[in-house]
Amino acid sequence: MWPEHWPTITRQIATETDAAVTAARSEAVSAFDEALAELVAFPYEQVTAVHAGMVRELLEELHPDGLTGEDVQSVLERALRHGMRWLPSLQPDAVVAVLTGTLGVHDEEAPKVRPADYLSAGVLVLADLLAARRSTPGPYLRRAVAEIERSETMEMP
Repeated sequence: MWPEHWPTITRQIATETDAAVTAARSEAVSAFDEALAELVAFPYEQVTAVHAGMVRELLEELHPDGLTGEDVQSVLERALRHGMRWLPSLQPDAVVAVLTGTLGVHDEEAPKVRPADYLSAGVLVLADLLAARRSTPGPYLRRAVAEIERSETMEMP
C-alpha cells in the first residue's frame, strides 16, 4: 500500500494514521484506541511531522484564498463537537495545540499537552478536515512524507 522505499517505521506510521482516521470517522472507539496506542509507541516527532504536513495541506486546499481566524475556529468547533460525542477523554486544549502548532503559533504559557492527547486530537482534526474535503488519508499521507523526505535531502546554503 505504501511505497517500498519508505522506511519501515514510516510505513507503520502511515498505516496506523490511516486506521486511526478511519476509526475516528466511524466513531469506532476500540479501533481508534488500538491505532492510537500504536502511534504513541512511534517517535513522537516523526508522527507529529507527518500529521502536521497533512493538516497544513488540507487547510490550504479547503481555504485557497487564505485562512482566517473564523476558519480555524470552525475546524476547532467541528472537531470538538464530533470528538466529544464519542471520545470522552478528548482534551480541548490538545485540539487547540494541534491547530496552533500546525500553523506555527506557539504559546509558551499554554499548558503542556501529553503526547497521547496531542496525537488523539491531531487524528480528530485530520478526520474533520478529510471529511470536509471528502477524501481519504492515503494521498495526504503520501504527500506529507514526500515533503518531509524532500526537506531532509535539501542542502542548506
